[in-house]
Amino acid sequence: MKEQNVSVYLEDVLENMPIDWVKLTTHRLDIYNESLAKTEFLERFEELYQSNNAEKAALSELPTAFDYIRLGHPLSTVLEWGIAKMNGLKADNVISFSSRMMPVLAILRKNLFDDKNTQIFYKGELPGFFDFESLKQVYGYSFEIKQVNKIEDIPEFDGSTVFISNQDDLKQLPLDPKIDFYVSLQAELGSVIMVNGSENEKYIAEIQHVRRRESIAMTPADCHTALLQLLGKSGSVKANNYQGDKAKVVDSVHKITATNSKVLLGSCGLSVQYAIMMGLIDDAIEKHPGKTINIIVPPNCYGGTNDQARRVAACLDNVEIVDLPVDGDNDMVQSTDQVLDQVAKAGAIPYIIAEIPTNPRVEVPDLEKLRQVLTKERNNANGEKAVEPVFILDQTFCPNVQFCGKDGILSEVKTISYVSGSKFPSGGRCTAGYCVANTKAEELMDKLDKHLRLCDNEATGLQVEILAEQLPSMNQRIKDAYKNTREFVSFIEETLPEAKINFVSEDLAEEGFTPSVFSLDLPTKGETEEERETYKRVLNNKLINMMIGEIPNESKYCVSYGQLRGCYWTIPATSTQGTTKEDDKDYIARVSVSPNLDLELHKKVFADFVKEI
Repeated sequence: MKEQNVSVYLEDVLENMPIDWVKLTTHRLDIYNESLAKTEFLERFEELYQSNNAEKAALSELPTAFDYIRLGHPLSTVLEWGIAKMNGLKADNVISFSSRMMPVLAILRKNLFDDKNTQIFYKGELPGFFDFESLKQVYGYSFEIKQVNKIEDIPEFDGSTVFISNQDDLKQLPLDPKIDFYVSLQAELGSVIMVNGSENEKYIAEIQHVRRRESIAMTPADCHTALLQLLGKSGSVKANNYQGDKAKVVDSVHKITATNSKVLLGSCGLSVQYAIMMGLIDDAIEKHPGKTINIIVPPNCYGGTNDQARRVAACLDNVEIVDLPVDGDNDMVQSTDQVLDQVAKAGAIPYIIAEIPTNPRVEVPDLEKLRQVLTKERNNANGEKAVEPVFILDQTFCPNVQFCGKDGILSEVKTISYVSGSKFPSGGRCTAGYCVANTKAEELMDKLDKHLRLCDNEATGLQVEILAEQLPSMNQRIKDAYKNTREFVSFIEETLPEAKINFVSEDLAEEGFTPSVFSLDLPTKGETEEERETYKRVLNNKLINMMIGEIPNESKYCVSYGQLRGCYWTIPATSTQGTTKEDDKDYIARVSVSPNLDLELHKKVFADFVKEI
């Protein structure tokens, strides 16, 4: 009876859900409590279920489940809730992934730190990309793997038992007490992992963190399909022209980047970054056995980049993090020179991750000096030639700049460039990311491709279709958005000259650096540093609330950039820098302007804000 009630209610929900549940990649932070991600949405959704209310208006008023669909979203939450209800589990114990491999890696990662044994059983055939040997040799994970005909064949075990199954009926899962984690592979939709038993609930946060940092939740469109299948409806995945769309995307990326390398398409920017990290580590193990690998990363860069790099290093004895100070009083070129000297003397392998322009302060280093520093020959302590660095460039904020081209400024440096596709490449319509290499680094791309596939973190068919549609217009959208941003920045400078604005100079714009995001450090007052900081934070929120209150159809409190329309406002320290150390956080407003917005109205509201302070 309960399953029938749940099914009937879910049918009504799918009929009446807001279209944003399927279409949006970013969600409003003004109706989002970061410390209660998913919880608040679930509690309110459960109340609606108990009162049998699936009306459109009620569903539209639900709070934001997660701030960004890579982490989770309303439909992933509803799918997990439905599966949990039908199987007598708590909703938190069910977690969906777009990847079929990453939930398994999440268990292995936690057990690595807990020094706990893992046995993996599977029924039927596993997908070809399940490369268990690489998981041991490159990722450092330890486990036993065995095929069984039936669950009853699984023995008792002192450790974690993972069972992988293909194409289950998610309404009735055989959750045997001997199974700690049940991973149900759902073909091209991804997978769902069930955490079985209260003693295993301590894994939930760790599994969620892997989904947050090294992969993505099952996409909204695929969750919609999975929900239809759960209800016994026609839920077949739309037949995308995958190969044709991918060929268009590869052609567009080659033109945009002036490269000819293999193009990798991941489910998000961090999926791509994870493939880069593990691919390069695999390459280093093969070419430089026994050497220490140094991942050099700015301590205050985008939180996901920062956190993931540190998470990778934490798993492997031969990988260490070296901080690269780049913002504020620190000069990226000088810091890079000093750090590379230090790494060379230690005889380590240097992999540098950097954002250009930096986020959130939108700073661009002297590129000619940076080139000189990166190509400088160095020796180790024994006087032998040091391993040359690989420069891993996150150019999400300037995807139009051809760093990796034959005549690019970094053509003499082994450079891998990647971009989060949720920004300008897709105009905010999907999360997929892409990656290319310059001629000097293109031999590394096969290793990166191997690990993107191994992790099953490739872009979905719909994501590739969206990129094929949006990429051809990207450079023009970047130009138009920059024009609006420059005009808005100039207006703020005239209206509130005491404010400190971080934006590219006119000279840099002439060189092609035309971002449409700027950070705004509002003027403050107070006797002590603490008072001044508190006042500034209050002012930040006042400005954002005025903007979204006065211009609700265009101004939005959310984390993103490169959107097709409107203006986005956020405070990076409370969202994108969520896992960055407190001392390295920036509590300043970040503003992302689009090519399509009512700029005069935004100016008017800002002028009204200035009158009130």
